[in-house]
Amino acid sequence: MSTDINMSPTDEKRAKLLRKSRSVRLIIREFGLNTSTHGIPGIARSESMHNRIFWSISTLIFTSIMTYFIVQTIRSYFQYPTQTSVSIVTQWPQPFPAVTICNYSPLRYDRVIKPFLNYTAALNLTNITDTTNFTKAYVPYLRQFLIDKFNQNESVNEYLYSLESMMMFCSFNGLSCTVADFTWFLSPQYGLCYTFNANPKDSLNKHIRNTGENGGTGTLELHLYIHQHQNVPYMTNGVGAVVLVHDNAQVPIIEQKCTRLAPGRHHRLGYGIKQSTFLPLPYTSCSDQVNVGMQAMYTQYHDTNYGYSQKICYTACIQAYIYHKCGCGSPFYWTTSLVVLPGSDKSIHIPFCNISDSCYTQAQAEAMTTESIWTYYCSDCGQECSFNEVPIASTSVYSPPAYLMNEIKTFVESTDVPLPTNWSTTWTSEILLSYVSLEVSFETTRTEIYAQQASIGPVDVLSNVGGQTGLWIGISFLSLMEIAEMIYRLLRSQYHRFRRFAV
Repeated sequence: MSTDINMSPTDEKRAKLLRKSRSVRLIIREFGLNTSTHGIPGIARSESMHNRIFWSISTLIFTSIMTYFIVQTIRSYFQYPTQTSVSIVTQWPQPFPAVTICNYSPLRYDRVIKPFLNYTAALNLTNITDTTNFTKAYVPYLRQFLIDKFNQNESVNEYLYSLESMMMFCSFNGLSCTVADFTWFLSPQYGLCYTFNANPKDSLNKHIRNTGENGGTGTLELHLYIHQHQNVPYMTNGVGAVVLVHDNAQVPIIEQKCTRLAPGRHHRLGYGIKQSTFLPLPYTSCSDQVNVGMQAMYTQYHDTNYGYSQKICYTACIQAYIYHKCGCGSPFYWTTSLVVLPGSDKSIHIPFCNISDSCYTQAQAEAMTTESIWTYYCSDCGQECSFNEVPIASTSVYSPPAYLMNEIKTFVESTDVPLPTNWSTTWTSEILLSYVSLEVSFETTRTEIYAQQASIGPVDVLSNVGGQTGLWIGISFLSLMEIAEMIYRLLRSQYHRFRRFAV
């Protein structure tokens, strides 16, 4: 005998929901009993409420601890911490560095005094024709005289010391070098400066010399005569030459960092190489991009191809702001007569401000202390991403030796610089006051390399997260695949049920 049970639509719907619920619970329970994740199997196999509560609380606590440490790891990664590694490599041959030299006293008295007196007379500042009477009061006017020459687009080189008048001997690795092996630029403090072995603009016809050329050991030797008797009084507080040993592609900022060479001595500068590299964004705000303002400025460094310099970037952007504020540029930035304003790629040839004008000093102070101005004009002036330093060790001995005296005397008499008074009787003492001998040579084939590295990388984050999940609740990648399998089974179950209901 059979009994038919007629179910109402509501009861049938409840039955389907019950079967569906049991199917979902079965999948989840099967996952809970078989997963390799710690804690969840304890909840699934618990036969009492107390046991289930114990495992649930334990799993929740350790999951919270795990989450905290994972969040800390991820936060540490996005702070982009760094560390610096130091390594030493042996390099031979190696590029010989650039060497920049200048006369410590930039102006030639015999060349500048007459034009200067004519200038001051035209402005009714002086009424003196005696070229031997130069007082301290004339110094500001002399500086302004040079600035006015710049503003009239006239060269001031004729008032400065040429390399031909100073360099009596030059050799690199035993081979003679000449004036043609040097490039030049103007320094507001030292006048005409000359650079040996700068990175050349025309790489087809010129190249950077290395220490092994001609079978040598990388030695540059220079004998200079600085004509101290022609120094303009009160312009400097000493007599001698200045030198900067620097990377071939680095702008010689000789006013900021140089070695002063006293006359009457043979100076030896032993150098080493130190390379430094920094990580780009997001670790640092470093830059190696030569912007248009710097490119305009580099045209004043003749026949050279220099790279990015943070100091030069500062100079270019500050000069641009000074011009925007005052209509003229700082008279102490001789190599920055071309500026590019923000938002433009066109260079502007600017005049220099009068020495007595306070506008340029106020504008410079504003640019360096006002964040909004600095951000707008100098936003791309980050630290160099890579640069080479050339640390030196200086020693010296008395010079010249007696056998060189007549040779030096002959050179001095052959230049276009007028001789001192009573040269025929005082030439020996004059030479001791003006002769400077310089030797630049490497001290070691070892190069120090300082490289910035990320303290925490993606692999470190992954390892730390894996360690935390494994330590606290035993999750591994395979555990994640178990969770993915459970989700897939649940979705597939729901899909098949939806299709049956749809039919």
